[in-house]
Amino acid sequence: MLVFFPTRNCFSTLRAIHQRLRTGTIADMAASGDVPLNNTIYINNLNEKTKLDELKKSLQAVFSQFGKILEILAFKTLKHKGQAWVVFEEVSSATSALRQMQGFPFYDKPMRIQYAKTKSDVIAKTDGTFVPREKRKRHEEKGRKRKGQHDANQASTGANAAYAGAYGATPQLSQIPYMGGAKSAIPEAPAPPNNILFIQNLPHQTSSMMLQMLFGQHQGFKEVRMVEAKPGIAFIEYGDEMQATVAMHSLQGFKINPDSPMLITYAKK
Repeated sequence: MLVFFPTRNCFSTLRAIHQRLRTGTIADMAASGDVPLNNTIYINNLNEKTKLDELKKSLQAVFSQFGKILEILAFKTLKHKGQAWVVFEEVSSATSALRQMQGFPFYDKPMRIQYAKTKSDVIAKTDGTFVPREKRKRHEEKGRKRKGQHDANQASTGANAAYAGAYGATPQLSQIPYMGGAKSAIPEAPAPPNNILFIQNLPHQTSSMMLQMLFGQHQGFKEVRMVEAKPGIAFIEYGDEMQATVAMHSLQGFKINPDSPMLITYAKK
């Protein structure tokens, strides 16, 4: 019978493993089973200055590449600022999103992502495990009262000034092709490969920030240019033709919402 006596090196190795387990990323711990898998991911360290509607649209744009999203939850309350929950139809989608987007710079702050601690209501209702919570009714009632008081205060102080726009003036579009003129009877040939992409079929609510986060994941990204008079289109510039081509193939057909697959071609110069 062999008897194993731990050596000093063995204890050092065990201590190193223990330290890694203590300091490892959420994704590493989740993969090892310490955090239960969930259809819902919890995100914090979000930029608190981002407007709620813009935040939800941007999260939809960034995370829809991993699978069907059933719901995105984010709240205005002080307790929940800088946080959001994204509910996927499949657990595998949540896992891919957690691993690939951990630390992704979102509105100038790296996202911290983990599985949600509890099952979302939309999933619970689907699998038949949903139980109503009385506390939620009281919380919603308080929220409605606070909102009514806030709206009254806004009206009395004249705080509802016209919004001037979050992103300032549209940049110069010196490279945008001329869109006017009579239509030719002969179909135009596609533009040759170059460093500027022409994006079509965008939902009207798409913002330059949403596109920047999508296309900015690819090397060589320089800027987004949108045309206020023509919603649904945009121009994305890269450092060179090869970088633009890689981004085009990666995001061709990407859906910011379920009904609007992006159509990406090279821009005409």
